Amino acid sequence: MKFDYSPFEANSHDKRQLLGIGSPQGTGALPLTPPPFDAKSQRVSTTGEHEYRDPGPNDQRGQCPGLNALANHGYLPRDGRATVDQFVTATHDGFGMSPDLAAFLAVYGAIVDGDGTSWSIGGEPHTGIAGSHHNYECDSSPLKGDLNQYGSLGKLIMPQFMELYNMQSDASTANYNLEVLRKFRGQRFQESVPKNPYFFYGPFDGMAVSQAAFTFIYRFMSNKSEEHSEGILNKEVLKSFMSISGPEGNLQWNFGKERFPDVFYRRNDADLYSIPYFESDVLYFATTNPEILSIGCNQGEVDTYNPFNIATLTNGLATLTSLTRNPLCFTINFIQATSQSLLGLSGSKHNRLNEALSSAAGAGNCGSNPMKSASLTQLKNCPGFTLYGGPGGPIAPGAIQF
Repeated sequence: MKFDYSPFEANSHDKRQLLGIGSPQGTGALPLTPPPFDAKSQRVSTTGEHEYRDPGPNDQRGQCPGLNALANHGYLPRDGRATVDQFVTATHDGFGMSPDLAAFLAVYGAIVDGDGTSWSIGGEPHTGIAGSHHNYECDSSPLKGDLNQYGSLGKLIMPQFMELYNMQSDASTANYNLEVLRKFRGQRFQESVPKNPYFFYGPFDGMAVSQAAFTFIYRFMSNKSEEHSEGILNKEVLKSFMSISGPEGNLQWNFGKERFPDVFYRRNDADLYSIPYFESDVLYFATTNPEILSIGCNQGEVDTYNPFNIATLTNGLATLTSLTRNPLCFTINFIQATSQSLLGLSGSKHNRLNEALSSAAGAGNCGSNPMKSASLTQLKNCPGFTLYGGPGGPIAPGAIQF
């Protein structure tokens, strides 16, 4: 498919100042100067109450390797079910996520996919991530299969892992940074279009959550040090967080056994990963992959991707240009406009989500929301559109697997 991506290219670079060659995080990616490093405060404990334990038969694990690792080390409850406050605390203590981003993701998950105050990192529809296809969990993820391509959204596809793994050939210098992941992000989008007839890429699950699935790999899983305070993500650390084991010629995935390396240093408290930081990474990805800001869907056959008309989607209250300048603000505004009509929320749940969205909008310097309503026809006409699919589902006719 060929699209006119000039609006994306025109706006993406305006947000960034390029760094010199050799930045651990990747040329052109934040931070502009190395953050501080403090070994004592950044060391993540993997002993005592935070020792690694395999999940038990009744413990829930799901699509997010970082959350699985937090539960396996007791930063989240080991049964895989947690409250909003527990998610906020655990993602800070284990990875260095900022409270603004953590609270938004946790509140959204608890209200839309949980009981209002808590939710599961696995689960089923209306209980956790594993049943949240297209309201939270997404197509075109880094390592997990598209639901309607493989019939499962929780299975790690080894050819996808090897595609990323082989992007760094020398183990002694390997670093899966934002520059590497930006290239991989583009490849995965271009793989879903010609292989998943039901590929759906929506305003939240596609434009926001799917980018997080890529940026979080380096931003949270890279090991920080005095020498490289931005972080280095080598092959061994990547395999540990992705629950991959075995010799080089016979790597195997083990469901739910993600773990922190024995010696791991998270982000510094002066460099927490926030909503504005995340948006800068989305725009960084878009400089070479402008299609990631093109929300839309396949039309029931492979290679039939049709971008949504943004003006029609938003009843004329947003444009493609405004979306590409502030993609996360567009996402937040869209959820605010559709929390009742699309998500079906009312009463206290609706009010609590709007409070969280308002806080996120403030953190992202979004200003007032011009989007008072949205036309959902384009979304609902997509063959792959659903809000509570998973953890299993039908394989679309014509789907192509690796």
